[in-house]
Amino acid sequence: MKITKVVMSGASGLIGSALAGQLAGAGIEVIKLVRRSARASGEVTWDPTEPAGGLEHDVLAGADAVVHLSGAPLAGGRWTQARKAELRASRITSTQTVVTAMVAAGGPPVLACGSAIGFYGSTGSQAADEGSPGGSGFLADLVRDWEAATKPAAAAGIRVVNLRSGVVLAPHGGMLGPLMLPFRLGLGARIGAGTQYLSWISLADEVGAIRFLLDSDDIFGPVNLTAPEPVTNAEFTAALAKAVRRPALLQLPAPLVRAALGELSAELLGSLRVKPAKLLEAGFEFRDPTVESALAAAVRAAHVPG
Repeated sequence: MKITKVVMSGASGLIGSALAGQLAGAGIEVIKLVRRSARASGEVTWDPTEPAGGLEHDVLAGADAVVHLSGAPLAGGRWTQARKAELRASRITSTQTVVTAMVAAGGPPVLACGSAIGFYGSTGSQAADEGSPGGSGFLADLVRDWEAATKPAAAAGIRVVNLRSGVVLAPHGGMLGPLMLPFRLGLGARIGAGTQYLSWISLADEVGAIRFLLDSDDIFGPVNLTAPEPVTNAEFTAALAKAVRRPALLQLPAPLVRAALGELSAELLGSLRVKPAKLLEAGFEFRDPTVESALAAAVRAAHVPG
């Protein structure tokens, strides 16, 4: 199916802004869902907290796909009970709002909905792919319920793709952006033992994969958006230090990370070794298949002098 018009939530975020720009550059009309009053053509106001009526059906008319990327940032603070409720509502309730409107409108025929590899919990050194079982813990439960919110759309005949994203490496924002300055100053540090796996993907490949999935009529369900080769935290630290041409000799002890971040620390100290089996099987070609190439490209784009 040729994509000519996409309705998108989360278009101002790290992934959404890059994807919206890529789609627009390809001549695809992008309708951005915004919570504030619409200020420009191509913007439509919606209420993601209202599953029954938060998105008007006519907004979806003529669209070929909905890309739903809304969600409060996981690293926005300690995971208090109030913060956990916000993280759940921003994902699950907003997804229910999108799905309710799509089902009532009878389309569009494709929903690409944000998700996360946190579904797998901590995998240790074992590799997980889309056929692996879900894990345990707050984030695993959140992702499980998040994806479950898309099931009414699939039951209505809409092709649903759950975008299980890994850590997205971008020159500005995300996890990598705040690390650039300390690493440039020679203050890069391994976290904990450094043996825990990090499943990552460059921003360019994240955007490319989503576009690939929108065009792939035979792919549905969960898809891991990660690079082919996960790395340990120690390997990532060494690769980033090499990219900025500075040493990284420090270590953040695990107890200090736990004390500072509470339950959120599990996302830094846990190990997730996730493989993009569906993307590889479908023939998707990664622009940045290694963490060295991804970090080198990010450093160049950030204009960090070597």
